[in-house]
Amino acid sequence: MNHYVKLGVNIDHVATLRNARGGQDPVLLQMALAVEEAGADGITIHLREDRRHIRDDDVWLLRSHLRTPMNLEMAATDEMVRIALKALPKACCIVPEHRREVTTEGGLDVVNQLSLLGMQVAKLNDAGIEVSLFIDADMNQIQAAHDIGAPVIELHTGEYANAATPEQMRSELERLEEATLFAQGLGLVVNAGHGLTKFNVGPIAAIDGMNELNIGHSLVARALMVGLPQAVSEFRAIMDRACL
Repeated sequence: MNHYVKLGVNIDHVATLRNARGGQDPVLLQMALAVEEAGADGITIHLREDRRHIRDDDVWLLRSHLRTPMNLEMAATDEMVRIALKALPKACCIVPEHRREVTTEGGLDVVNQLSLLGMQVAKLNDAGIEVSLFIDADMNQIQAAHDIGAPVIELHTGEYANAATPEQMRSELERLEEATLFAQGLGLVVNAGHGLTKFNVGPIAAIDGMNELNIGHSLVARALMVGLPQAVSEFRAIMDRACL
């Protein structure tokens, strides 16, 4: 094994805490820079249609000051593509988005949105933005992502994270391993994320060829106990041990 898996930290819920009082505390940029300093390989933010956590001005501020790559999660809408083409983040991850969901509930249905997603992927690719599609570990969806020109996929690990028994967890892990192998055979870069915690991230990091894991809620929650830099360091250490 002995490979390195990048850690992308999603700071949406730092913004959620800030927005609860309508002020600037905690300062999102300050938190993002602390995350970078602690060893994160990149910062992920999700600019939702309803702006429930990340706001437009956050995108511009972070884009100007981050030292690591910014990954902009977004829906495949004309508004979000326009923002991405103006901000030019290092990467964009297109995710499904529903107004009433608490968090992203599953992967994109690429198979049934080939025309729309293909058009948006092409626009982002042409601007030099690394595009990923957030999809389930399904071979048909992976093939469709490849067919429309997405160079990267991010596998949805929610079913693995929510597994009720060790047997279910093993089954979901095997599904993710098989999906990763299939995607790599197509020449795709494979990332993963959703629901990953200190207690379940190791086996996902250990998947051969895994490129990056994006972790947000559980890391920010852990930071309430130990501080944000320490939480990042803990996840980084767990991932590194799993990859030895």
